[in-house]
Amino acid sequence: MTANNHRWRKAKNSFMQALTMVCAVLVILPLLLVFFHLVTQGATSINWAFFTQLPKPVGEVGGGVANAIVGTFTLIVLASLLGVPVGVLGGVFLSEYAYPRLNWWLRFTADVINGVPSITWGMVVYGLIVVPIAVPFHGIVKSVDPERHLVTVQNPAGNARSFTIGPQTRWNLDAGTGVESVPPGTAVIVAFHMDGSRQVAEQINAPSAWRLALLRLAALHDSVSGFSTLAGGLVLGLMMIPLIMRTTEEVLQLVPSGYREAALALGIAQWRMIAQIVVRTATKGIVTGVLLALARVAGETAPLLFTAFGNNYWTHKLTQPIDALPLKIYNYAISPYDDWHRQAWAGALVLILLVCTINVGVRILTRDRFSGRKP
Repeated sequence: MTANNHRWRKAKNSFMQALTMVCAVLVILPLLLVFFHLVTQGATSINWAFFTQLPKPVGEVGGGVANAIVGTFTLIVLASLLGVPVGVLGGVFLSEYAYPRLNWWLRFTADVINGVPSITWGMVVYGLIVVPIAVPFHGIVKSVDPERHLVTVQNPAGNARSFTIGPQTRWNLDAGTGVESVPPGTAVIVAFHMDGSRQVAEQINAPSAWRLALLRLAALHDSVSGFSTLAGGLVLGLMMIPLIMRTTEEVLQLVPSGYREAALALGIAQWRMIAQIVVRTATKGIVTGVLLALARVAGETAPLLFTAFGNNYWTHKLTQPIDALPLKIYNYAISPYDDWHRQAWAGALVLILLVCTINVGVRILTRDRFSGRKP
């Protein structure tokens, strides 16, 4: 009876192992088929010109995506400068500092944001950064025309603008609340909007210190507004933050509490204990979380359509539009040209290999350094 039970258990174990293996193969098989199709379509289209030349004009055969490859690395670097420090420090805060109510809200917010579609991120940054705002106009009142309801203001550079004054205009001046009460020579800040070709004043304010600070902030925003490299890096960095933060927290919580207690018992300051013991012990896990975030944003297209926009030439300034491999693949894939379709397959293969190289390379470089073994 015991032998029969043993054989039955072995049979069930073998069946479950086989079933698990079949399920694993069924999960991996579609990925392998996609990768195989990508290799067969893209490998034959890769050549030296593909990596070194700019895109050819519409209708010409050949060219490459050198600017898109460089643009992808540029956007990843900018995103990492924002996403990695904020995400890692946020994860350390959630794991090591006990503020139950605040921490709960931070975790909840991060989990919700992680599920937000990437195109929503693009629309948010588009509204905040890309779309320019009407920068308030700062200067001295040169003339007032009560009959036409116009106030002419000249800025320190000597440029003059005329603003229409309506019944809804809000006055924040000591002189009064009407056009007649604003004598020439009065220093003002005019917040306005465009009504066709007219500049309609919404507020006329005295130039206090905080209003001047807001004016400079608005001018700074206007100087970087529009489709740009900065906007593309910002949207990718914002997408990285919640993923890195939650991954870092989970990894740090796996560090045995005895490490913390021993360090504190020896009189080590909490911040030093966190930096030199807890974070160092969990470095491989933190690096893995960073790589997961990089792998996610490296292939994003939708947010870049709203921010980086694309550029068929080299980008020399952070305030200029920039191209990236996902954008180039998207634009080439929807085009009617066979040569662009060929380059789209090649670009997709290069993007996949780039992500794989980053993951495998960092794994190899950090394997021995943080495991305590000598290479």
